[in-house]
Amino acid sequence: MRCSLKKLNVQAGKPIAFLHASDARILGVHPGDRILIRTNGTKEIAVVDVTTTFIKRRELGLSDEVIRSLNLSPSSSIEVQPMKFAQSSILLKQKRKCDPYTEEQLKKIMKDIVSGALTEAEIAYFISGINYCGMSSQETRHLVNAIVNTGAKLSWGTKKCADKHSIGGIPGNRTTPIVVAICAAAGVIMPKTSSRAITSAAGTADTVETLARVNFSVHELQEIVHKTGACLAWGGSLGLAPADDKIIQIEKILNLDPEPQLLASILSKKIAVGSKYVLIDIPYGLGAKVTRKKALELKKKFLKLGTSLGLVIQVVLTEGSQPIGDGIGPSLEMRDIIRVLTKNNSPLDLEKKSIFLASKILEMTKKAKLGKGAALARKMLSSGSAFAKFKEIIEAQGGYVRELPLARYKKTLFASSTGTVEAIHNRLINTTARIAGCPQDKASGIDLHVHVGDRVKKGEPLVTLYAESLFKLKAASTFFITDHPIELG
Repeated sequence: MRCSLKKLNVQAGKPIAFLHASDARILGVHPGDRILIRTNGTKEIAVVDVTTTFIKRRELGLSDEVIRSLNLSPSSSIEVQPMKFAQSSILLKQKRKCDPYTEEQLKKIMKDIVSGALTEAEIAYFISGINYCGMSSQETRHLVNAIVNTGAKLSWGTKKCADKHSIGGIPGNRTTPIVVAICAAAGVIMPKTSSRAITSAAGTADTVETLARVNFSVHELQEIVHKTGACLAWGGSLGLAPADDKIIQIEKILNLDPEPQLLASILSKKIAVGSKYVLIDIPYGLGAKVTRKKALELKKKFLKLGTSLGLVIQVVLTEGSQPIGDGIGPSLEMRDIIRVLTKNNSPLDLEKKSIFLASKILEMTKKAKLGKGAALARKMLSSGSAFAKFKEIIEAQGGYVRELPLARYKKTLFASSTGTVEAIHNRLINTTARIAGCPQDKASGIDLHVHVGDRVKKGEPLVTLYAESLFKLKAASTFFITDHPIELG
């Protein structure tokens, strides 16, 4: 069926097509089905919605995602046909009997996930099967390769290309920009791609975005890395391992994170960006995502899988039972990063962890001898080389380093009694910051005045909350007072 384009100016987060009910009947499709859209030798699969009001017969209303993908104009000739049954949907039934997938089968499934041939329900079925049955080491390795093959794969012409990843969940754990600046200043290539916040107050991409762009095409990212030796980009804009991005979207809805998919997700992104040396940071403890026992199990699996994929990989376990640094929220975390890089009132816990992680990468890449990485990392900081490299990266990404303003409204909360800080609950701190407006309101968040083990007197400040509206500030302070993220004993 040939249709004309109706632009809807709708960003749906996925390819959506609106058909008139009569056209849907002719094509034999229903809401939630897939259709294949062709134009000028290109094609896209979209999810169908049906209406009788704002779309005329032989019109096709498309979300912005489809229009961008197909580079459509108002005069574009569009051909629409029902989507054929996805052959890979039959493969999904294998996991009902916990039969392993072959590499070719996983490649087919990943390809159909990226193209849109598999529905969200079918992707959820795939994830649930992995969650229930698990995967062998070989099967997980096949999954990594299948995910990598769904998108672009970068190459930098050097074996001294490194990356790091933290399992996350710890407020203020913004070591990445510091580690990248230190290592790049020492000559390590670090094309770092990072995520945005999911449940935390800020992701690395949210924090870097307070100073510079983080959304780049592959070509733009390559230019930045060739110029500076590193980047601090958002991974979601690059089309690297896109199957993983789609799987993660469904995992969020299901509140599932199967271990084989966790391993495959992290390592596929590192391989796709062209890294040879990979450092994995697994924070553990009360309030972290995993216990120490679970962290040790994950470490063994990362090492085995990474080595089998040809990576030089190290895994470190770090204590994660409380926030790191003083600031929670994009602008406040960037303030801490700059303080560490300029050695100006530096949060010592953030500085110490950043040096530790950087030292591992410097030793892995042979930029420093074994046991000498920390000394080189400190030299890069104290000499100003790391800060100079950080400014160079930020400027290459279209920004400049400056003092960031904080939110319009603030409120300091004080200790109601004298005592020692026994616990600072990560999840409750993250929730408080998100109520205050993080990560969307980049200047909002929490300034921590205490850490675990500190002795405080009644009436001394515990935190200062920042928000862009009085409503958000009141809601955040009410939550903090009611739920006690900071425990005194």
